[in-house]
Amino acid sequence: MSNASAREFNTVPAGNPGVESPLAWSYRQQKVSSPASAGVVLREKALLGHMVLRGGAIVLDEAVRQVLGMSLPAKPNTITRDEAGERSIQWISPDEWLVIVPGGEEFDLEHRLRESLGDAHFSIVNVSGGQTVLMLAGDHAREVLMKTVSFDVHPSAFPVGKGVTTIFAKATVVLRRASETEWELVIRRSFADYCYRWLLDAASEYGVDSQ
Repeated sequence: MSNASAREFNTVPAGNPGVESPLAWSYRQQKVSSPASAGVVLREKALLGHMVLRGGAIVLDEAVRQVLGMSLPAKPNTITRDEAGERSIQWISPDEWLVIVPGGEEFDLEHRLRESLGDAHFSIVNVSGGQTVLMLAGDHAREVLMKTVSFDVHPSAFPVGKGVTTIFAKATVVLRRASETEWELVIRRSFADYCYRWLLDAASEYGVDSQ
């Protein structure tokens, strides 16, 4: 798709209207009493900007380096992050990458990428409203994942900086290892409450802090 044939749409209305994260209802319904020393910490990284890029790696890499100052991941199933750790690019498939940036940046980012890419063959889709990120940390975070996902999460098979699409209970998520102690789950909005409740139940034996 060329830049000239695409119509850009800013999904963030003017006037600063009130917004709710995909888990806002879940937080109101699930009253969790966080223990003083929880073995699992669960937090939503809400209202971030999510974009899916598709196209040739060489052309897209040049554009994202120009616009974001970052390169596409060099290896499959890996993630690159900026120095602040606020922006990331993840290899999803041979011609597909997931970009996550602070909320509010996505519309300008899409515009600048389209300008940079010009008439190249590519696709940019803003999926911010359809996804959210859950952060899982704590001494027993990996044990919770072992109950829940089919992928091997042992450090030898899942080092820091890796990210995969996998089955989470009966849903599909993008599982990412952000650091030695922190995991991220990119979850579709429609599965957010289900995944959140599942994690609360799976982590209950260790004590969970979800406030």
